[in-house]
Amino acid sequence: MDAKQGSAAAPILVLHKVAQVLDCFSVEEPEPTLQQLIRKTGLPSSTCQRLVQNMVREGFLDRDGDRYRIGIGLVRWATPGTVGLDVVRLIKPILQELRDETGESACFYTRDGAFRTVVAVAQTRHVVMRPFMVGQVMPIHAGAPGKIFLAYDPEAWQALEQAPLTKFAPATPDSLELLQQQTAAAREQGFYAAFGERHADVGSISAPVFDHAGDLAGVLGLGFPTQRVGPDDVPRLGPVVRRAATRASQALGHDIAQA
Repeated sequence: MDAKQGSAAAPILVLHKVAQVLDCFSVEEPEPTLQQLIRKTGLPSSTCQRLVQNMVREGFLDRDGDRYRIGIGLVRWATPGTVGLDVVRLIKPILQELRDETGESACFYTRDGAFRTVVAVAQTRHVVMRPFMVGQVMPIHAGAPGKIFLAYDPEAWQALEQAPLTKFAPATPDSLELLQQQTAAAREQGFYAAFGERHADVGSISAPVFDHAGDLAGVLGLGFPTQRVGPDDVPRLGPVVRRAATRASQALGHDIAQA
């Protein structure tokens, strides 16, 4: 490796170590000690101590006695990305209830262009599972959540018209005509179920969540392996998902009586 390559790689290594330290902070343990940070990161004590000191100096962390917490500087930088966190806070308990009622992973999605992003999740406790993670991005034309966005968000269609309808699996819809049919079904039912559209062995059932103004706030739904949940389960699970989405809408101030 030449000197130029070495200098380019060094910042990436440092960022990885910074991420290791930040990963030690959680709602359950918001103020770890230096010894806890050393133990959790697995970094050499001298390296971790020096890194933590620099992070305090730069505002990534704040120190209170022998404990550390996320720094006010980092909070300030993150503020533009925290829009909508109140929505997540209100909906997360409903996702957990839906997960406990059905046994399957429950997710809440928002849309960005022709893609949908998981912003909150309650993972199934089944050993056999398809993991869903906060920040996971997927196209809206494949899977049940996308049909709900297309059914209730006119801008979703505008975004989709400029995007390729990539074929991920045999069941992936690859025409606007088919998507229009699926969207009509989603509107009629108030929920939508899809199987094998993004991965051949994964299915999803989703329903819309509305805000206080009656606009689509996001999409709530279940994700599961098709070996455990199939089309025969939709008459049972579809209304369960729809009811959970209604509770989420009410939590956001949506007046169901005037909908």
